[in-house]
Amino acid sequence: MLERLWKSFQGTRLGRSIFRVGLPRSNFERAQAAISSFFLHVQPAKVNRRALKFRTTLGLGLISLYLFLILIVTGVLLMFYYVPSTTRAYQDMKDLEFVVTAGLVLRNMHRWAAHLMVLSVGMHLCRVFYTAAYKPPREFNWVLGVCLFLMTLALSFTGYLLPWDQLAFWAITVGTNIAGYAPVIGKKLQFMFLGGHVVGESALIRFYVLHVVALPGLAILFIAVHLWRVRKDGGLASPLEPRVRQEDLEPAQLPLTKTYGLMELARGTTPMVGIKPEDEVFAWPNLVFRELLLFLATVAVVLVLSIAFNAPLEEMANPVHPPNPAKAPWYFLGLQELVSYSAFWGGVIVPALIVFALLLLPYLDSKPRGVGLWFSRERKLALTVFTLCLVTAVVLTVIGTVFRGPNWSFIVPWKPAPVATEGH
Repeated sequence: MLERLWKSFQGTRLGRSIFRVGLPRSNFERAQAAISSFFLHVQPAKVNRRALKFRTTLGLGLISLYLFLILIVTGVLLMFYYVPSTTRAYQDMKDLEFVVTAGLVLRNMHRWAAHLMVLSVGMHLCRVFYTAAYKPPREFNWVLGVCLFLMTLALSFTGYLLPWDQLAFWAITVGTNIAGYAPVIGKKLQFMFLGGHVVGESALIRFYVLHVVALPGLAILFIAVHLWRVRKDGGLASPLEPRVRQEDLEPAQLPLTKTYGLMELARGTTPMVGIKPEDEVFAWPNLVFRELLLFLATVAVVLVLSIAFNAPLEEMANPVHPPNPAKAPWYFLGLQELVSYSAFWGGVIVPALIVFALLLLPYLDSKPRGVGLWFSRERKLALTVFTLCLVTAVVLTVIGTVFRGPNWSFIVPWKPAPVATEGH
């Protein structure tokens, strides 16, 4: 019945003007649908079977994108009920909890999606490193990915202040103080972000504008270029990609290198070499349905977490009564732990060296060894160094989260604190 109605509608002039291709039934129609559709043309007409396997990428790139879309939708809805003012912000949070229908779930979804996006983008960055997918011709896309990770941290950090409770106020105070440790420009950057010397009305407005306009717009631009480069750089890195030298080509193949390039000749995607049908399948429906399923799973996880666990909301921000200890957001607690040992080295030198090392990595390690393979034995040194840095960051974060108490002293979380008694 539905199929007959669809055919009848598609046969009308209105239907033909909207849908250029109907439901695909053959391989030719599947390729035509992918090319003609506004939503599907970003997909290749065909994909390698290996790219469809979950263990190849763990779906982390798509999960990050879906979480970003959830953040945009929930963020826009939250903007209808939020005023970036120190006199209104906290009360608006209370209204979302007790007055607005489903407001608490909406805020919880935004909060959980933000935390999960920090995790997923970080894990996606690690996945690309562990499979050597940053090597030529994907160097610049790795740089874009590092920039997107930094933007994700900035998006979450700027949104942290908006509830205007004690947790948000003092977390941002600690975070901006860490930025102030940078030599020469540190205090100027801190003043620029806060609009003064303390976290107040000016800081709230600036963080709000950064969170809802500047950073999302910049992130959308970088995501678009990032996805475009994935297509232009040959899709996912594959261990089966052969490397072809120009001197190894037949004389009849040399003119094709000007049009298709050596990598295309190696993959067998030129008209001369042909495509191996057993290695590739059509993106519709094989890839599209998997992407849809992963999207539904991502939304389901965020929704379940939002129903089961509420986003924290402490007392209204009070500059006079700081908590002890005052902690930065969890993703900056490792940095705060380093700062507790040395403000200059921990807050400036170490993070700057890490960022520069990540940006320069694909240009320093460009040999085609272990591309597309998890934990390749050919990259033992690089894997060891990266893993040690990653474990150190996780350990420092755990220490800052669990083992730091009043006055930033070490505590044992499972040992009950001594009960103070009055003297007689």
